[in-house]
Amino acid sequence: MEYNEIDIKNGIKIHTIQTNKFKTNLIAVMLTTKLNKENVTKNALIPAVLRRGTANLKTQEEINKKLEEMYGASLDCGLDKTGDNQVLKFYIECVNDEFLPQNNENMLKTSLERIFEMVFNPYLENGSFKKEYVEQEKENLKQIIEGKIDNKARYSLDRCIEEMYKDEPFGLYKYGYIEDLNDINEKNLYEYYISFINQCKIDIFVSGILDDEMQEFIKNNENIVKTKERDPEYVMPELKPKVASQENIIKESMDVNQGKLIIGLDLDLENDDLRYDAMIYNSLLGGSANSKLFQNVREKASLAYTASSNYYRFKNNIFINCGIEIDNYDKALEIIKQQIEDMKKGDFTDEEVENAKQGIIAAIKTIDDEQDTEITYFFGQELSQSKLNINEYMERINKVNKENVIDIANKVSINTVYFLKN
Repeated sequence: MEYNEIDIKNGIKIHTIQTNKFKTNLIAVMLTTKLNKENVTKNALIPAVLRRGTANLKTQEEINKKLEEMYGASLDCGLDKTGDNQVLKFYIECVNDEFLPQNNENMLKTSLERIFEMVFNPYLENGSFKKEYVEQEKENLKQIIEGKIDNKARYSLDRCIEEMYKDEPFGLYKYGYIEDLNDINEKNLYEYYISFINQCKIDIFVSGILDDEMQEFIKNNENIVKTKERDPEYVMPELKPKVASQENIIKESMDVNQGKLIIGLDLDLENDDLRYDAMIYNSLLGGSANSKLFQNVREKASLAYTASSNYYRFKNNIFINCGIEIDNYDKALEIIKQQIEDMKKGDFTDEEVENAKQGIIAAIKTIDDEQDTEITYFFGQELSQSKLNINEYMERINKVNKENVIDIANKVSINTVYFLKN
């Protein structure tokens, strides 16, 4: 696998992943912009509306027919919240030309044309988006927003983040808010899309067996040619330690059979290199089946159905996630806090540190097993501007020792305890 990147205009970059591991090419276009309350709902609508039709393929039916002609290519779009950014994602996957029956077809170039057309050249009626498409996608988005309470674990995590980051971008729900939908129509959404597409950060990823002409083809594509240079409006992750002066405790009631306990931890890290130590700390605390939370809260005390933790590198937070019997709240919280304190005292072995490192390295080794995982890895590198290849990444993990982890443990504090009960 060989990774390269090239700036084609200010704020627009091509990333190539040359690999012969797959019979497919995967193309991804990532549009990144700052998260803010004013535009979060519009940004969530845009991929869904763009997916409905292009200037040349005006309906979903025409798009699907074209994909069938392309040997069953698949086209998809999505939305992410990465740190204080909202990312609009567009993907197309096609068979690599080397595996096609005819030599005169260039499926990679056809796929690039299709995805650029979807992102940059949407279907318009009377100089704006098609009203029917916008209204239907508003209704679909409304259902997504209303349905967020259906997954209680995800809802509880979102609510904990919302409380921890009140009135801050990261506290926003990535799909936006129902109250915003009434004011959005086909005209003002299209006007917003034009300003957005001229200001967002654009990253074009192409993975597969690639020819030498591919980069020139992208640069000369009419949709890329007409895009403007930009000073992209996105947020580099900042190492601004967010340490709460006191624990914030939030309890909410809903018709649930199982309590959801989320604990948001702050990491007071002043150096980006400490994130490798933080990954090992998280693995020991709750990031693996041998972790303190899993062993002590779930297995020994039988207080939780699930007990785990996740490290949010872009915000210097760890979120502990437990599904518990509602009556076990006080006891579970006490044992969880004890695990956090035990980590500060170094109550874990060198062998446990080594096992955590090996677990993370094993996961890193699988990054190039799937094309979308590879793209996600390099896109994370792009946003953080920490350019490490996979071997360097493993080397940094390997250097972490027990003392490093104890140092991290003593930079951890509880910010918010969120409990969803019946």
